[in-house]
Amino acid sequence: MTRSLNSVGAAARNAAGGGQYDVVALAASAGGLRALSYVLAALPGDFPAALVVVQHLDPRHRSLMADILSRRTALRVKEAEQQDRLTAGTAYIAPPNNHLLVNGDGTLTLTQTELVHFVRPSADLLFESTAASYKDRAVAVVLSGSGQDGAMGVRAIKKMGGTVIAQDERSAEFPGMPAAALKTDSVDFVLPLEDIPGALMKLVVTERAHE
Repeated sequence: MTRSLNSVGAAARNAAGGGQYDVVALAASAGGLRALSYVLAALPGDFPAALVVVQHLDPRHRSLMADILSRRTALRVKEAEQQDRLTAGTAYIAPPNNHLLVNGDGTLTLTQTELVHFVRPSADLLFESTAASYKDRAVAVVLSGSGQDGAMGVRAIKKMGGTVIAQDERSAEFPGMPAAALKTDSVDFVLPLEDIPGALMKLVVTERAHE
């Protein structure tokens, strides 16, 4: 059952095993640039977790997403590269036509293995690898997008003890991806876009403060 924003702080204080959140994985497609811009712009440069981002992009063209987002946030933003090491306060953007995977040693892998749900990069692969590597220390965020990419991945996040946030239908320009995630019964919080940064701050920063 999904919960309200008021319960986010309690969730942070009672995280499974007392664990901390080290990685926030975000996924978006159509309408995602606006949603990602809003979320990242509202987070401080010293946000105490790394962020990994999949946005479905045209594979035929070089992406300017990292450049655009870096101008809108105090976070460090970069296009992910092979074997990048996750660093708090940094957002790593999947390059076009590459799946982005999170490894247990805190590094990133790029791969051009087969499409998943007709897309590459895949939110499902990002979430599943994050769940396997960070277990209850991971947060998954499903933002505006069409299709169902991410739905399998949020099941993995939830199964491993992580936390799942989905953008609500009214604030999502394209609600397909959040709606597909919600149908899995693996979503902890369904929130309007404007409440998602505050939820991340409560989950990540509040949890650190209670260590």
